[in-house]
This record gives sequence, structure tokens and C-alpha cells, in this order.
Amino acid sequence: FGNVCLYQHQDSGDRVAIKSCRLELSVKNKDRWCHEIDTLCVLRLNHPNVVRACEVPEEMNFLVNDVPLLAMEYCSGGDLRKLLNKPENCCGLKESQILSLLSDIGSGIQYLHENRIIHRDLKPENIVLQDEGGKIVHKIIDLGYAKDLDQGSLCTSFVGTLQYLAPELFENKSYSVTVDYWSFGTMVFECIAGFRPFLHNLQPFAWHEKIKKKDPKHIFASEEMNGEVRFSTHLPQPHSLCGLIVEPMENWLQLMLNWDPQQRGGGSDPETNRPRCFLIMDHILNLKIVHILNMTSAKIVSFLLHPEESLHSLQNRIEFETGISTGNQELLLETGICLDPRKPASQCVIDGVRGWDSYMVYLFDKSKTVYDGPFASRSLSDCVNYIVQDSKIQLPIPQLRKVWAEAVHYVIGLKEDYSRLFQGQRAAM
Repeated sequence: FGNVCLYQHQDSGDRVAIKSCRLELSVKNKDRWCHEIDTLCVLRLNHPNVVRACEVPEEMNFLVNDVPLLAMEYCSGGDLRKLLNKPENCCGLKESQILSLLSDIGSGIQYLHENRIIHRDLKPENIVLQDEGGKIVHKIIDLGYAKDLDQGSLCTSFVGTLQYLAPELFENKSYSVTVDYWSFGTMVFECIAGFRPFLHNLQPFAWHEKIKKKDPKHIFASEEMNGEVRFSTHLPQPHSLCGLIVEPMENWLQLMLNWDPQQRGGGSDPETNRPRCFLIMDHILNLKIVHILNMTSAKIVSFLLHPEESLHSLQNRIEFETGISTGNQELLLETGICLDPRKPASQCVIDGVRGWDSYMVYLFDKSKTVYDGPFASRSLSDCVNYIVQDSKIQLPIPQLRKVWAEAVHYVIGLKEDYSRLFQGQRAAM
């Protein structure tokens, strides 16, 4: 209900976003507006993953009406919804993007909760992206619905975005910080799969009654052609997560998408007094995984590194998985540099870089001069293969959109597979 304009200082070039309130707002929405300004400015929130309030430039005071202006840091990367809507992300984001979002927004939510603030309206439209030194940083915006816990640890009034709304808010029941867990979990699931977890084609009022009796561990529900609802404790395919991350991510989502607000998040850890969901999140983010592209088969194998594991130990595991003996293994970084046998296996992992799509180690077999396969290839998904076998079949629009999305995902995946093989050849030159 506000208008946003970009202000750029003529001399310094500094840019800020100026948010002004529309004059025709109701009293209730004007109160929400003033609450957002109080939350950002009076509490002086200062966190890299929460949008920062700025001083309103004097030149902009002509826009002031009966409610104040809000000046915020300008984030040029657009919002998360814009990213999700790109065709290449129709089946979810890349692993590196998912883990970056998990780290940034998880940190921002913890900061808000530590400052006794519930956001209550977390959704892709309220996550903005900013390029900071070549790294994309995610920031939480729009604290107009945020609730100060000093007003009472349980709250009962809310108007927000229904698709990401926790069940207790939807039912207008009392709630606590765990409403943000549900919204966060829903958002992360969408970033992984490309759609929301529970009957995403239905309106919230329709899916609510069908989902409310789900098992606590169910993180996904889809509607079959006959109208039957199928529940699952696993992430749907296709997605871009490597196998070593899937299980811990599913465990995390089971905590975040628990229908019971008292059980959601897993409660507090007795030793650290931190919510268990954030401990599991940290565990996922701290996993040391090396991703190796076997150039003799075009297959990627991933290994979870043990603390202080030697390169020789890793090579033994590689031999077991690929059949290439340790003596014939040539392991190259993308720069073409050989791994140093005197250093630990962690030299394969770049500090601060997560996701198999961000870095790769290339494996060559020194005993061969020609690689004649067989080479691993992507398989068509069941629904795409169904159409390929009978191209004249007529499907309902929701199923047809799913087929289109998975077909695009398949083609993009093939392109990326060939690009990685090309990069491996360049590393060896």
C-alpha cells in the first residue's frame, strides 16, 4: 500500500529507496505503516540480512503527508519472486542459491526473533537480493506486519499473505515465533522444487482442510488425477540438491512444516537453548562436501569429508566409487592445478562457497588416452517420457504445465552437463 521511488544523490551517487504512504489508506493500514517505521528506525535494527533504514534525504521531504516517509537501503537485484519466475528456475533454484538463501534468511529470522520481533509475512516478495562484492545477499523487507513480542508472547490478530501463512494464523488462533518457521519452510521448499509444498494449485481455503490432518513428517502433498491427495515425507523430483544434502534438508523441512505450532521447529536444544531447527540448519550449511566429475563417465560423485581427512583417504573412496585406482587418478581444480597430496582433502572445498554447481573437482584416468564411455546421461522424468511416448495425449492444464517445466529443466540440465565437461577439458589443457 506504499509507493517506492529511487533516490540518487547527485554528487555522491548514493542511492536509497524512498517508500511513501498512499493518502487513501485506511486507519488500520496507516497504523501498519507507522509500525514498520518504528520497527526499522526506533529499534535501529542492524543486520546484513534485514533491510536497513536510512536517513530521509532533505530533498524528499516534499513527499511527506500526514504519515512519515521511510528511507531504506536500495537493493538492485529485485526480489526472490522475480528470481523464481525465471524459466530456468521452473523446477527450483540451483543448490548454491538454495543454501545461500537458507543461510541468509535463517540468520535474519534469528536476529528478528532475538530482538523479540515476529515478521508474520515472510514470502518471496519480501526477500530482496543485493550484489555485495560479487556475492548475492538476501535481505528481509516489509516489517509492517511484524509483531513485537513485548506486546505479549502470543498474538491473535493478523492480515497477511495466505499462501505462506502458518495454519494457526489462518485459523485466527494464538501464535508465536513458530509462524515464521512455517513461512520460511514453505519458501525454502518452493526454492527447491519450484512450487509450494501442499497442493499448490489450490486456493488456501481449499487445501487447508485437506492438509490439516497430515502426518507431522509429511512435507509434500499433491493431488492425483482421481482427486486423491498423496502425501510424502520426501522432496519431489526433479530438484538440484545433491544426494548428501537431501536427507538432512528433508529432516529440517519436517520440523519447519509441522502443523502443530508447539512442535514446529523442534523446540529448544537443552544445551544451547537455541531452536533445534536452526541447529540442523547450521549442520546443513557446515557440511564439507566435495563434488567430483568423473571425466571418463561424465558422472558426478559427491563425498562428505571427515574432519582432517587426508587426500589419500579421499582417493581410496574415489577408487571404490569409480574403479579408477589411486595411482591412476589425476584430480584437477577448475584452474587446472593438481591437488597437493601433502594437504588434507579439504583443499577440494572452497571456504564460503557452497553447492555442487559452484565448484567442481575433475577426475581423469592417467591410464587412458581415449575415454570411450559408457557415459552417464540424464533420464527423462516419468511425466515427460509419458508425453514423448504419446505426443497426442491431452492433459489438464496443471499437469501440462508440470510437463513443460520438467522438459525445460531437462534441456537446461543437458546444457549444463556439457558445459561442465567442457570446463573439465579446459582444466586439463
